[in-house]
Amino acid sequence: MPVVEAEPTFEEARPIFRLGVDAYHQMIRAGIFDEDDRVELIEGELRAMTPINPGHAGKNKRLNRLLTLRVGDAALVSVQDPLTLAPRSEPEPDLMLLRPRDDFYEGANPTPADTLLVIEICDTSLPYDREVKVPLYAAYGVPEVWLVDLKHRRLDLYRDPGPDGYRQVLRPDPSEVLAPLLLPSLHLRVDEIW
Repeated sequence: MPVVEAEPTFEEARPIFRLGVDAYHQMIRAGIFDEDDRVELIEGELRAMTPINPGHAGKNKRLNRLLTLRVGDAALVSVQDPLTLAPRSEPEPDLMLLRPRDDFYEGANPTPADTLLVIEICDTSLPYDREVKVPLYAAYGVPEVWLVDLKHRRLDLYRDPGPDGYRQVLRPDPSEVLAPLLLPSLHLRVDEIW
């Protein structure tokens, strides 16, 4: 039987069209996406967001209430709202603590300069949040990110952002009391999250 060699395959290089934040906002205004569509813009690509299960939703509510009661007028608690990382990204973190503004960000979405803390709650999204979103936040200068890992019941803190990621990564013990670097008046014991 003759031996047939496989022909080398050729993958045609096709350009990928990447969206900018402005084009994404135009699509939203045109009704292509609405608030029920679970998508976010990451580095010019529209990414489907994982569905929120009851454990994730409950943890988001718990942290929202806890943070709202603790921060008072020192910060605005933002829940699953867009964070504009110009020019090609607009993730929707689970929670953010923002610098207070009189207009409550009605005129424009917050940017990294407005953030005091970003919190991502993850269950099935842990690898994506850790490998895609956390480095993205660092590259755009988000000062601090807390990654709440539901599966392993632990918290990872990311501080001191740079172009290659966060230079300080901490995993505090459950009994430790934390305070965001830019909001030192907020004290939260890690085990209060659970």
